[in-house]
Amino acid sequence: MTTDTPAATTMHIGELADKTGLSLRTIRHYDEVGLLKPSGRTDGGFRLYTQEDLSRLMLIRRMKPLGFSLEEMTELLRIIGVLKSGNAGTDNDDVRARLASFIEQAEERQRTLERQLDMANEFVELLRSQ
Repeated sequence: MTTDTPAATTMHIGELADKTGLSLRTIRHYDEVGLLKPSGRTDGGFRLYTQEDLSRLMLIRRMKPLGFSLEEMTELLRIIGVLKSGNAGTDNDDVRARLASFIEQAEERQRTLERQLDMANEFVELLRSQ
């Protein structure tokens, strides 16, 4: 194995796909665009993912229905990484302001989805009443 992570704590892409409900193609695409790089590879070149990678992918999966672009996802993941690492330093206020902006966007997008769901529920009820 070409990773420093013990084999017991890693998973192959298929297991990651099963745990997240995402397709292999989607996970490979996220790798290609730099959104989710595997933590390691086997000697045979197969991708290996850690629990941290799984958590990152679940965050990405949760952003997707809110309509965040790949660039926005990348930026938000960078911000979260900086805050987790404690490396914001003198830019801490700016990093926190960017996070607050993402929170506002997510809340507005959530409200939009809730309105759309309400309309869909009304539509289904209308159909049932026919």
